[in-house]
Amino acid sequence: MHVFVTGATGWVGSAVVEELVSAGHQVTGLSRSEDKAAALAATGAKVLRATLDDLDALHRAASASDAVVHTAFNHDFSKFAENAEQDRRAIEALGSALEGSDRPILVTSGLARLAQGRAATEADVPDPAFPRKSEAAARALAERGVRAATVRLAPSVHGLGDHGFIPIVIRLAREKGMSAYFDEGLNRWAGVHRLDAARLYRLVLEQGVTERAYHAVADEGVRFKEIAKVIGRRLGLSVESRGREHFGWFANFAGADMFASSERARARLGWKPTGPELLTDLDQPGYYAG
Repeated sequence: MHVFVTGATGWVGSAVVEELVSAGHQVTGLSRSEDKAAALAATGAKVLRATLDDLDALHRAASASDAVVHTAFNHDFSKFAENAEQDRRAIEALGSALEGSDRPILVTSGLARLAQGRAATEADVPDPAFPRKSEAAARALAERGVRAATVRLAPSVHGLGDHGFIPIVIRLAREKGMSAYFDEGLNRWAGVHRLDAARLYRLVLEQGVTERAYHAVADEGVRFKEIAKVIGRRLGLSVESRGREHFGWFANFAGADMFASSERARARLGWKPTGPELLTDLDQPGYYAG
């Protein structure tokens, strides 16, 4: 299978590329920079030098592929609405190239605002008011007959080298001189190891895109207070409750309940996460180097 992967040099996308290449698939990966393009080429993948704004290039690459995996997203939260619109346009360009065929596209999204007070399932539909429209764009393609589905990533896709939410929490603890949790710290975050997530993408492509959504979730829900405890112990800091002002722009994430079941994805795909659990991974000294 020839797979076009956006975000191919990113945290998740690079793992997806390596997983696909190792399984014998041909991969073309999107890269913005020359340095990252060289690293991508070293994996055995072909490289397309372009950005998410190069819609014609995205359309051509998708047209020449057997499947598309869209992992790219600009995570500059100061321009979240603008980046969400960029993402929607890119998904439309990719999906329109697949229309009228049986070739699939997997779109990446998250678990935010899927369910309240319970574990989210693949049957849940995102809040239409949420600014990020990745899944809505995928569903719009599906309504036009495109084999489009969403892989919902856990809020913590962890592993050494992680530069997502957990490093933000660690950096905040260092800056503030304490490892804090929001309110009582009972909100839960799902977690998945980066390599387990990559394997799920591959299994979905190989076994056929039969569902609208798949949950890349290993730990269904880890209390944020427990995350703060590990960070505090590793950094030698006190662990304390703090309000929104302590977390600043990150408060909505620090206090969010983002936990989910992956029972359906496991049953459909035979996917069994094998990587370390979130708290075990977080206890590695490598997370705190530098």
